[in-house]
Amino acid sequence: MKLFIKHMVCDRCKRVVRQELEALGIQVNRVTLGEADVEMLPKGVTLQHVRQVLEANGFDLLDDRRSIVIEQVKTSIINEIHHDRRERPVHQNLSEYLSQKTGYDYSYLSHLFSTSEGITIEKFVIAQKIEKVKEYLNYDELTLSEIAWRLGYSSSQHLSNQFRQVVGMTPGQFRKEAGSQRVALDVVGKPK
Repeated sequence: MKLFIKHMVCDRCKRVVRQELEALGIQVNRVTLGEADVEMLPKGVTLQHVRQVLEANGFDLLDDRRSIVIEQVKTSIINEIHHDRRERPVHQNLSEYLSQKTGYDYSYLSHLFSTSEGITIEKFVIAQKIEKVKEYLNYDELTLSEIAWRLGYSSSQHLSNQFRQVVGMTPGQFRKEAGSQRVALDVVGKPK
């Protein structure tokens, strides 16, 4: 049985979900971002119990197909940008990859995502990339050109312009302010 879980953005999230499900006596086969593959629920444990435990830890149990598809899109994008788990072949564009991953046409995904989230997939990707740029700038280990290359920008100037539009300051200014404006991944790209 597969459980779809919202707000899983990191390996710690996967660990917490596994621990909480196992504490309920559920046999967990595998946990990935946004999903937990489990055996049938033990006697006396309902989906409502699972939902309560997950919500107590900042997660949501998804039970409608539209929400599940949106979470799959978000998780795929977050994996691509933040976790260096590039499942997408270099030659494949993101829209093709998301369609393949979810089994839905990209135009449907795009409409569903923007209707539900109040932001386009493109703007969500940009918001996630900018958050990753902030992380790199905080560590101060890479040049702007190296950051641009890692995140697939055509140039450091393109990255710098996009960063300034989203954050309101240049990457250099942000670096000097020591990352005063980082945001948790599960709220990146949410309308303000």
